[in-house]
Amino acid sequence: MLETTIEALGFDLWGVEYLSQGRHTLVRIYIDADKGVGVDDCAAVSVQVGSVFDVEDPITGEYTLEVSSPGMDRLLFKLDQYADYVGEQVELRLRSAFEGRRKFKGVLKGIESEDVVIQVDDHEYLLPHSAIEKARVQPRI
Repeated sequence: MLETTIEALGFDLWGVEYLSQGRHTLVRIYIDADKGVGVDDCAAVSVQVGSVFDVEDPITGEYTLEVSSPGMDRLLFKLDQYADYVGEQVELRLRSAFEGRRKFKGVLKGIESEDVVIQVDDHEYLLPHSAIEKARVQPRI
């Protein structure tokens, strides 16, 4: 539902965060484009997506809709997004512990089938993408 609306405006749907906090919900939509994303772009997408939400009513109760660019410290949502960041520092948080830990910070080494390969210090971990709760690229400054 969102992807066709966003693509019609000339952007890619990078990802969606759905955060429910008690009675209130936050829907944060990340958009990207080769030309970059500005504030006016986010506003235009917000208006269109808001209209779609008004008609389709996919969220019950109150919610806040935010539209943003992925930024420099972008979250990674889809497995194919990882390929562009091989060699970069990433932070991963798993849904449940693997070898006694949920958080991993290291160099993204690659992708093998449905798994993400990350090197932390001198150890390489092969983590199933489906087990990753949140992944973020650490910007180089």
